[in-house]
Amino acid sequence: RSGICVHDLLYGHNIEVPECGRSLRAGSGKGRRWRSDAYDFAALDESLLPRLHRFRHDEFQPEALRTLAEESIYLSAFKAAISSSLRNPDPEFVRYVAGRANVQRQFNARFIESMTPLVKQAVERALSEMLVSSLAEPVSETMTASLVTETGLDPEADIIDPTNSKVVTTYAERRLLELIVEILGPAADVQGKDTESYYTVLYQGKSNRWIARFQSDRRIPLLTLPIALNEERRREVARAGLQIGPGESVQIGSPENILRITGLLFDALSYCMDDSNFRRATTNG
Repeated sequence: RSGICVHDLLYGHNIEVPECGRSLRAGSGKGRRWRSDAYDFAALDESLLPRLHRFRHDEFQPEALRTLAEESIYLSAFKAAISSSLRNPDPEFVRYVAGRANVQRQFNARFIESMTPLVKQAVERALSEMLVSSLAEPVSETMTASLVTETGLDPEADIIDPTNSKVVTTYAERRLLELIVEILGPAADVQGKDTESYYTVLYQGKSNRWIARFQSDRRIPLLTLPIALNEERRREVARAGLQIGPGESVQIGSPENILRITGLLFDALSYCMDDSNFRRATTNG
């Protein structure tokens, strides 16, 4: 299989985990326990942590997880098919591209064979342009980074804004956006935008409704949220093993540490969704 099936999780079937080539089996009866020798969580891919977070008792929603499992299966299959077509375009893919380009030729085997190198070159150029345009359309950064990985380019390379060389989007900043999208879910409608001073994650692309600001160029990277860090939230930061930084920021360190303070992230989202927080105060004459 290409992903974890929640039906299997609930009913104790074997679960294939392609990321590590191992399988899990649930026990039977009440108080099921996972076999301790079935899966090495120390070797877990950190990119899977946001998904595992949804299996916490207070987050567990069976129907949502079933949907997630089905979508993961389809997503993996589609991704593999697209990756294969982009790396080595087959005749059907070349024929499709030529047809969409309205090429007025007979698509015989000889013509398709002669067009294959050109289609491959066109794919490479199109992906390069997508990579550049992702800075102008931050919402597509996650998809663009995946395409770059599949085509063999360095997925951790910095991306320099062609219109402003001082705006450099690092891998850590792109990774933070990926994790926030995973945590809040696609319905939250969050987008990333880079500036010369910090990387910001916006609600609905609105610059005044920022969910988080990330300064990755600090010795200890800082995360700033639009909400006040009251005593309760400070205790949550301390329980997460993190420290408060200057200006009510959190010394986040690596982007993965955002998984330790998901509660604060949801508080920031709620703040941005509340229109009353953005109404200008009026005074009576």
